Amino acid sequence: MPRSVNSVASRARRKKILKMAKGYFGARSKVYTVAKNAVERGLQYAYRDRRNKKRAFRRLWITRINAAARMNGTTYSRLMHKLSENNVELNRKVLADLAMNHPATFKSVVDSVN
Repeated sequence: MPRSVNSVASRARRKKILKMAKGYFGARSKVYTVAKNAVERGLQYAYRDRRNKKRAFRRLWITRINAAARMNGTTYSRLMHKLSENNVELNRKVLADLAMNHPATFKSVVDSVN
């Protein structure tokens, strides 16, 4: 009896990888084995950096809040402590947006907790 190979599934698997490798340079988008390695690496970076992006944004927000807080005569640390003492539940994302785009509102928040 002849050997049965599921070439339909094999081709689909290879096409899926090559489709994901579209736009890669040279053999990385043409040769299956090279493309497979490149795509796997890319997916690892994507997984890792979805988490790193959250860290990076938090650091950015803290930097912006600190700069605005210092312009209003306090520090980031003191401001966050006062906010938690007074049960002001504004997160860092919102505070950073206020600091950047609505400085007067941010100043009123700082003044309300001092």
